[in-house]
Amino acid sequence: MKTFSEQPVSAGITDAGRRRMLALAAAGTLGAALPAHASQTRARPKTSARIVIAGAGAAGLAAASRLSAALDGARITLIDARIQHYYQPGFTLVGAGIKPAHYVVSATAEYVPSGVDWVPETVAEIDPEGKKVVTSGGRSIPYDYLVVATGLSLHYEEIEGMEPALIGKEGIASIYNGPEAAQASWQALSGFVDRGGRGLFTRPATEMKCAGAPLKYTFLAEDHATRRGNRGKTEIHYFSNNKVLFSVPIVSEKVRMLFRERNIPATYERVLTAIDPGRRIATFRTPEGSEEQSYDFIHVIPPMRAPAAVRNSPLPWQSGNWAGEGWMEVDRGTLRHVRYPEVFGVGDIAGVPKGKTAASVKWQVPVMVDHLVADIAGSRSEQIYDGYTSCPLITRLGRAMLVEFDYENNLVPSFPGVIAPLEELWVSWVMKTMALKPTYISMLRGRA
Repeated sequence: MKTFSEQPVSAGITDAGRRRMLALAAAGTLGAALPAHASQTRARPKTSARIVIAGAGAAGLAAASRLSAALDGARITLIDARIQHYYQPGFTLVGAGIKPAHYVVSATAEYVPSGVDWVPETVAEIDPEGKKVVTSGGRSIPYDYLVVATGLSLHYEEIEGMEPALIGKEGIASIYNGPEAAQASWQALSGFVDRGGRGLFTRPATEMKCAGAPLKYTFLAEDHATRRGNRGKTEIHYFSNNKVLFSVPIVSEKVRMLFRERNIPATYERVLTAIDPGRRIATFRTPEGSEEQSYDFIHVIPPMRAPAAVRNSPLPWQSGNWAGEGWMEVDRGTLRHVRYPEVFGVGDIAGVPKGKTAASVKWQVPVMVDHLVADIAGSRSEQIYDGYTSCPLITRLGRAMLVEFDYENNLVPSFPGVIAPLEELWVSWVMKTMALKPTYISMLRGRA
């Protein structure tokens, strides 16, 4: 099956669009030449501190790279059983036929810095009182500092009738469950837009990674149907878990307008609770009770929570918005744990208002490292993470909006005058499909 990436995307690009692209390239070159973060410019403190990093996803690997470069003599241990590393921002691209499955797969070992001890086991228990981490193999690893970067866990079992084995079958798609699931989702989506019918696109009621992905996938499904000449016999319905389409009000309104222009009805306060694959019926929780919706295709996004090792430890929030899902109780500016000052949480696991994207990791990890290194050096860091989150929101094949925002829902564009955040631009599409992966790899190596 041909993917969209095998088709030309630059046809019809104006000279102005090409100039924007050249400006973006120049901006990227400038960014690479900017001074290093404070923790990299100060002298490397000599230390024998034991630093454990729980998790070797994007945040864990970036933390390992930066800490090993910033400290002289630190004993850094990285714990994660995953042999393969997934470029998760690419799952949407695979699920929409834009990239092949192998595009998002590499080896964890490629990014583990020299001198870092990698323990290929799962984190089973975190004991912040005893300052130790216990692995799935029963190994107890003590620490002086702990960086929790475990990511999150998917809970398909909370949707009655749903299990990962169904992805790609009976009209069911779900791009979050790995490269194979994303590829199977593309096959299901491609068949759906060829035949036509009724498609449902969902979002869970929990916090989730890349909250723009449900919208991207909805837009891409509509565009595929349009390009294949089947839009007239294809219904695209979006079901939001709350009363908005996106957490940033101005972006939510822009998406609402685009949905209206492209005849994508949005239904609010609907949470998927069950599916019946045989009958192709989805059940949603609503403020009035349960309702059933028929479908020919459904994109299922499962509830997402902190991994059990974190949920069952003393580290989660004890009350408030993030307590029920087990997110870590960290200060939102420093990523330091509120009750255990030698513990930090970065990436998806951090219980902060924004930040479950790879772009957020790029900004969180240097702040965390700066504070940890300052502790070791006996100094103080003034670095603060302001909630920066980026979502290259694809709206059609060849077009995207580069949406960047902070804790206060302010738009914070990285390329003012080059990329307008609420415009559907080819340059934003190129950034998402071509430029971001190299930046991501540089981040893993501690260079972005």
